[in-house]
Amino acid sequence: MIDFNLKGKVFITCKDRSVSYLEHELRELGFVPSAVIRTGIELRASLEDCMDLNLHLRTASHVLYEIKSFYLQNADDIYRKFKSIAWEEYMDVDGYFSVNSVAENESITTPLIVNVKVKDAIVDRFREQKGRRPDSGSDFDGLVIQVYWKETQASVYINTSGETLAKHGYRKIPGKAPMMEALAAATIYATEWNTRVPFINPMCGSGTLAIEAALMATKRYPGLFRDHYSFQHVLGYSEEAFLAKKKKLESKIVEATEVKIIASDISLQAISFAKENAVFAGVDHMIEFQTCDFAETEIPEKPRGVIMFNPEYGERLGEDEELALTYRRMGDFMKQKCAGYRGYIFTGNLELAKKIGLKASRRIEFWNGTIDCRLLKYEMYEGKRE
Repeated sequence: MIDFNLKGKVFITCKDRSVSYLEHELRELGFVPSAVIRTGIELRASLEDCMDLNLHLRTASHVLYEIKSFYLQNADDIYRKFKSIAWEEYMDVDGYFSVNSVAENESITTPLIVNVKVKDAIVDRFREQKGRRPDSGSDFDGLVIQVYWKETQASVYINTSGETLAKHGYRKIPGKAPMMEALAAATIYATEWNTRVPFINPMCGSGTLAIEAALMATKRYPGLFRDHYSFQHVLGYSEEAFLAKKKKLESKIVEATEVKIIASDISLQAISFAKENAVFAGVDHMIEFQTCDFAETEIPEKPRGVIMFNPEYGERLGEDEELALTYRRMGDFMKQKCAGYRGYIFTGNLELAKKIGLKASRRIEFWNGTIDCRLLKYEMYEGKRE
């Protein structure tokens, strides 16, 4: 059984180009990173801390708690090394586990080799120690073991998250080509929206950006929408402690109903989907939904806030020629009706972005899946710029 208060090395993964927003979240929660790389952050934390991290983080993918790091020369050594780990201290013999690995070693042709050898080592150790073995498979329904192996250095972690944290759990109807919730949160952080001024999201689709904005404004964290994590299958886990943390999450909610959040879409079906998602997220009362062409979206005069578009890119949902006019109209709309606002357009098509007709003051890099994207910032000055 593991002491959940014992601090060790923890690595929190995120999407490439989102690490600065993850670092911001961690510091807001009181954690101090010891190392920051492109796809994650290392720090010292306990499994108790990992529970809180899983419940709070909006931009993370997985929270990994290291149990061992060692020299591993080639595939022939995997079984012996992993069988020597006291797995009976981490999981129940009647439980279920899965193995996931990332391996860069000349003896490995596919990560499946690592997965199978690690699983066999764990199963055989249990048979020797307990006379029977736990179930295993590819689903992340039980304890998830993560292996990172580069050249001759291997690290073994408990993936305390299990399924990715990038899905926040409230979106029951995704709609067309939806933006992942963690990415939506990261792009909102990138706008530096302060949660007090209006947030306007024309062409809202299934509502992810507007909903994430409302969740931030009301301090509703992703853990409110999820009840299952891998850490619940670690020996030493306390259900009572978990429920207390969930209750504490609920106590943090503030009803910031004075914040103006508007989401519009020309599609009645998209607005219907967005409303249903907002209801499940508990923020439907926070968002004003409008069914209209984006150019007819209501723009509050004061205070000035943020307007954010996530239009189609052309590669997946339409042809560039059909979208060129839309991008040009977005630029005209912001220039003519959004004076004093900070405008943002998130796109994976930089050729189409040229049609916007405005000069971006910043071009913030993101990945949306495998698509190289930019969040383009436009300062919509009132009157002539001095």
